[in-house]
Amino acid sequence: MVHPALQAMVDEARAHPSPAPWTLDVDVRREQYRVQSHDLWPEVDERVATRDLVVTLPGRDVAARLYVPPGDDGSALVVYFHGGSFVMGDLESHDAVVRRLASDTAMRYLAVDYRLAPEHPFPAAVDDAVDVLRWAGARRESLSTAQAAIVVMGDSVGATLAAVSAALTRYDDHAVAAQVLLYPSMGPSMLTDSGHVYNTGFLLNLESLRYDYSQYLGADADPTDPRVSPLLFDDLTGSPPALVVVAQCDPLRDEAVAYAGLLEHFAVPVDLVEARGMLHGFLRLGGTVPASLEILDDVARRLRRVLTSAGRTPRVDA
Repeated sequence: MVHPALQAMVDEARAHPSPAPWTLDVDVRREQYRVQSHDLWPEVDERVATRDLVVTLPGRDVAARLYVPPGDDGSALVVYFHGGSFVMGDLESHDAVVRRLASDTAMRYLAVDYRLAPEHPFPAAVDDAVDVLRWAGARRESLSTAQAAIVVMGDSVGATLAAVSAALTRYDDHAVAAQVLLYPSMGPSMLTDSGHVYNTGFLLNLESLRYDYSQYLGADADPTDPRVSPLLFDDLTGSPPALVVVAQCDPLRDEAVAYAGLLEHFAVPVDLVEARGMLHGFLRLGGTVPASLEILDDVARRLRRVLTSAGRTPRVDA
């Protein structure tokens, strides 16, 4: 059952459905997404200091933003990848979410403005995610402290990038201490019970998401590549402990639960949380739906516990 605070939003979306994505210019969609994000969360936590950065990588530059909250003690640096179906989203669309998470966890965050499709199809976003994660690990002392635990986090397809980059860097010298996957997408198939039940009418439309995946994959990418569909990794041994958050009324719920199970199959510690009554993308609703903020606060507490159980000692009193 949809949370009462979200029912009016669901009713409005069903009464006035958004235009199909293939009928709109991608720049129009991006601007609408950015404006919608601001409308959903108009007031941000100005106590969190920010600094925009440019990450120089081979052949390209990637924009990023460092968030420094009150009470930060340098115990962790969270590298964050935003959602937006691989074609939308940027530093501005998720600014309020990252500020709240930084404040709640009392940890520094590095939000990443990875390249988007269709201009930059797969594997551009994955390459950016992996390379920036490695860049941050090698520079943790200048971004936070030399002892800071590196955490990778993302929402929706940003969580896909977080999962993939955590898997691909698990044997690095600067290995990730924890991964936080917020209602992740696990590839373009989406053939699950939750996908059937919540296919349309619950804010995320799977036909639209499949279209965006087609833009992301382009003409040549293999959808069975585990960098596209993480459920197809044949070995996740040694991956960092995971906090996986799913929304009850999300068409992507079951595949995220399946990924949590896959991690556990390879002896990776997993904390799986279901946000009752919530929809895909509920974190972006925090400015208008108080229940979303409660879940954000819970994510912060659970992240601290994951790091503690992994042998790190972040703040526990924030």
